[in-house]
Order: sequence, then structure tokens, then C-alpha cells
Amino acid sequence: MMKPFSWGVFDENPVLVSLVGLCPALAASSRVIDALVMGLALFVILVICTVISPLLDRHIPERLRIFAYTAITGAFASCIDLFLQALMPEVSESLGLFVPLLTVNALILDRILNFARTSSPDMAFWDALSMGTGFFLALAGLALIREILGSGTITLFPMGSFSGVIRIPGLFENPLRVFGLSAGAFFVLGYAKAAFDLYQGKGRRR
Repeated sequence: MMKPFSWGVFDENPVLVSLVGLCPALAASSRVIDALVMGLALFVILVICTVISPLLDRHIPERLRIFAYTAITGAFASCIDLFLQALMPEVSESLGLFVPLLTVNALILDRILNFARTSSPDMAFWDALSMGTGFFLALAGLALIREILGSGTITLFPMGSFSGVIRIPGLFENPLRVFGLSAGAFFVLGYAKAAFDLYQGKGRRR
């Protein structure tokens, strides 16, 4: 049975509910632009790989399945990494190894091995859209909170005369820099999950 689109965004959000794929979620959430690019990269890889996996599954021996899907995921991650190096070198440098590491991302491999291989391509596509959107929105939200509090800025894509950086009065001069550090990532994620759990609990009671 095909689940509603909101399943991956609210009910089973990979970052705020399932807590999978947290490595890029924590590492790429210090700036909004990094989170947007990372979220989009994972979204593209997740959609493509979960759609083609049901088509390839019957042709891959059981003992080679995880190696084959890891290689396929790695190929797409490498393509996106090279694309970023060519067109967005500053963002690529900021993300470092975390784009290539999408090759072994728990969310992608989980959906391929435990869902896509047992589903039709259309169901796999719908699930990937839902889970990818949930990951993208959660990552963007975490980055927005962390960058505003930790740097007093919102870093977006530069366009024309717009440098891409929005400075928040008051916070830009006196940011709470701990939110930009690794500890701040865990702190914000913990409170975001608590708030999300509270929201879901109220929703179920209604």
C-alpha cells in the first residue's frame, strides 16, 4: 500500500524521528547554503537509486547485492561531487568528504535494501520523494537555526549584486558561537527532536 507523501516529512522523518543519515545532517548544518546543497544531493541520489533498484534487483545475486548498490550509489555521489567542484567550488570545499560519503549513507542504503527491492518502481519513487523531502527540510531547518544563532547570518546563493549573506542585526555582532561548533549541532538536533516529538504527540491526541 502506498503511503501518503507526508509519511517521510512528518511521521517517519529520517532526521527527527528515525535518526538515520545523521552524519551529513550534523556536518552540513552550520550554514544554510551547505545544508541546501547537501539535502538536494541526498534527495537526487535517493530518488534515482531507489527507482532503479527494483529494476536491477532480479539481475543481482543475493551475495553481491549490497556491494552492487553501494557501487551504484557511489557513482552518483561522485558525479555530484565533481559537479559541485566545477560549479560551486567554495561550497564543495566546505562540504569536504561528506558528499562522497553519501555512498554509504544509512538512509539511502536502508531505503534501497529494505524497501525499494521489495516494491514496484512507482512505490519506490513515491517513498524516495517523501523521505528525501523530509531529510531536506529537516536539514535546512537545523542549518537555519544554527547559522542564525552561531554566526548571526543566513548564507544563501549569491545572485547579481546580492552577496548571498544576510546579516541579522544584534546577533551578527554578538553571535552564540557554540551553535556553530559540533556540540551546537547535537544541541540543536536534540531540542529539535524533542519539539518534533511533542508536536507529534499533540497531533495523535487530537
